[in-house]
Amino acid sequence: MTQYLLSVYQPDGPAPEPDVLAKIGDDLDALNQEMVSAGAWVFSGGLCAPATATVLRAQGGDVLLTDGPYTEGKEHLGGFTIVEAPDLDAALEWGRKLTRATTLPIEVRPFVHHGGAGD
Repeated sequence: MTQYLLSVYQPDGPAPEPDVLAKIGDDLDALNQEMVSAGAWVFSGGLCAPATATVLRAQGGDVLLTDGPYTEGKEHLGGFTIVEAPDLDAALEWGRKLTRATTLPIEVRPFVHHGGAGD
């Protein structure tokens, strides 16, 4: 089984109306339960607003800190889910379900396995 990152991209700006957010929350809860029941769910989480980010950047022998998101754009990473799936097609199906639940774009990417402790 391979682990895949399902990244949720949301537009910058105000949050949707409370009734819209409530439906999205219900749909996400149901999908997360489906993933758990299928043995695919590894971890998921939402992120605070991009303004809460701190970027660390190596420069020479120092590490510089900058407030705010790494890039300026019209959308940002709002959350993610990690799933285990037998192949890309299965991971894409979870991504399809996640984009329906969130109504937002989802990027699906496999993790690179580097080995390490416990392997």
